[in-house]
Amino acid sequence: MNRPANVDVLLQPRPPSPLQEIRDDRFERHGVRLLLKRDDLIHTTIPWDTDLLGPVDLHPPGNKWRKLAPNLRAAVAGGRTGLVTFGGAYSNHLRATAAAGRLLGMASVGIVRGDELAGRALNGSLARCAADGMRLHFAARSDYRRKAEPEVLARLLTGAGASDAYVIPEGGSNALALHGCAELGQELRGTSDVVAVACGTGGTLAGLAAGLAPGQRALGVPVLKGGFMAAEIRSLQHRAFGGPAGDWSLAEDFHHGGYARVPAALEAFAADFGARHCLPVERIYVAKLLWALTSLTESGAFPRGTTLAAVITGSP
Repeated sequence: MNRPANVDVLLQPRPPSPLQEIRDDRFERHGVRLLLKRDDLIHTTIPWDTDLLGPVDLHPPGNKWRKLAPNLRAAVAGGRTGLVTFGGAYSNHLRATAAAGRLLGMASVGIVRGDELAGRALNGSLARCAADGMRLHFAARSDYRRKAEPEVLARLLTGAGASDAYVIPEGGSNALALHGCAELGQELRGTSDVVAVACGTGGTLAGLAAGLAPGQRALGVPVLKGGFMAAEIRSLQHRAFGGPAGDWSLAEDFHHGGYARVPAALEAFAADFGARHCLPVERIYVAKLLWALTSLTESGAFPRGTTLAAVITGSP
């Protein structure tokens, strides 16, 4: 792949994503104001050169670009020509990395959890990755779980033919990514009392909390079961900032059964919220976030006069 001449333009900082206030009686009757931080619209603010690149589709970048951009800058600065990363069969991060590779003229490899998927037709998410030029390598789940171990990682990279590629971790969460996500917090300084975001690996929350102003609190809504996220966030912040950063907490009871589980009640809630506010509600992350904020508000978790900002991290 030939790297586009305007690589620096592609990686330059974007204007802040929009902040939208919505009126919803489920919040208003408790004296709570709700704002939506529309990070799902980041792609509309990136100055792509369509004459050079042709039609552009990050499908969807969401806030993944905040994590990816610092890593992509490091890869380019280091002279790397390829990217390799990790994810499940429905990973937004894999899609965003594949799209970024296409736009930057960098080969990309996705190591996908589950070698049993190798002989099956690609789902829509993985098909999008392949269409953007990502080469998919399906790893045994036992190896995938141990990918943080140096020997296992080396074996996975060799098996995927990506030993020389720039490695981006699962979900894009590393020290560089946290500095990108801290910009999200900085954009929200002074806008709200609580800033809430859905969490997969915890990187966005870890960086977001670091960027907020004193007196603001970050609230994470994990979309996976397991109770592991607090320790992971502390570890990420130590690596990125040298120690704890910002005021944050987790609301861990809103995963609805685990990652990518969308029971009928959650589907109905997301459809209703979208219809009320003309908002395309992504189901795996955003729906669980909005359900959590609605439930917490109705239970009196937020004092009257509280302003909430919900980070909309991606589109359906």
